[in-house]
Amino acid sequence: MTMVSVVVPVYHNEGSLLPLYEKFTEIEAQLNARDITLQLIFVDDGSQDASFERLMEIKKKRPETTIVKLARNFGAVTASKTGLKFVEGDCFMWIAADLQDPPAVILEMVSHWKAGNKYVIVVRNQREDPPLSKLFSSIYYRLLRTFVMPNYPEGGFDLAMMDAQLLPYIRDSSKRINTPLLSYWLGFTPYIMTYDRQKRIHGKSQWSFIKRLNFMLDSLLGFSVLPLRFISFVGLIVSILSFLYGISVSVAAILGNVPVQGFATLVSLITFLLGLIIIMLGIIGEYIWRIFIQVNQRPEAVIDEVY
Repeated sequence: MTMVSVVVPVYHNEGSLLPLYEKFTEIEAQLNARDITLQLIFVDDGSQDASFERLMEIKKKRPETTIVKLARNFGAVTASKTGLKFVEGDCFMWIAADLQDPPAVILEMVSHWKAGNKYVIVVRNQREDPPLSKLFSSIYYRLLRTFVMPNYPEGGFDLAMMDAQLLPYIRDSSKRINTPLLSYWLGFTPYIMTYDRQKRIHGKSQWSFIKRLNFMLDSLLGFSVLPLRFISFVGLIVSILSFLYGISVSVAAILGNVPVQGFATLVSLITFLLGLIIIMLGIIGEYIWRIFIQVNQRPEAVIDEVY
């Protein structure tokens, strides 16, 4: 029998878990009518609320559900990747536990996967998010399309159903990788669905500005060499301008046209060039840091218990 695996990262979602489980129960009944089984994998990403207790209630109601408890909070992307280690289905996906992404789309995604589409994504039409979140997302996806992947969906996507053929590439990818971007980067032609992202009802988003910023840097620096090439180009331009300025100063000195005053010009040049150098070293340092965390063989996540 065909099996669909769904991974749900959980972090401070105690209010939405039982309503989410009820929706999964409805979806499972419809899948079973089509001779398709549902594998549910919940990953508790170090929640400090009652999320784990709610998950164990779900486990009692549905014993075949897999509950993975991480030792601490490692982040939604890492929790999702950890859940992939337990996937047994013929296709798989992950979905947030906050109910902003409607679980009902799973049924249609399965239909398109059964029709032969190995990669089905659900692109947002619009999103009921705060203005600052919308602004940050707009900037992020614009940068992503500019520096990494020009054909990436403008509004991005979080929901994607993938054939089991794609599982090793996602599960075994390097640390701190944007997994939706990686799945798109693999090159499988996506079947594109659309939906409206719902307003959050249960709990408060833990997706802070710092987490968003880190995620953006991981996406840009993990998939593109353009930032390095850009700073090399800027360095070349500055070097040429500095060389031309040096020639002009030398010519002026030969002709006796060098005034004694020049402190402001000297300070301006020094501060500009030092600032430029610091920015360049910062970008290079970001790449080196990512190399370091990849080669030091530190575990990406630590599993406390599996239920």
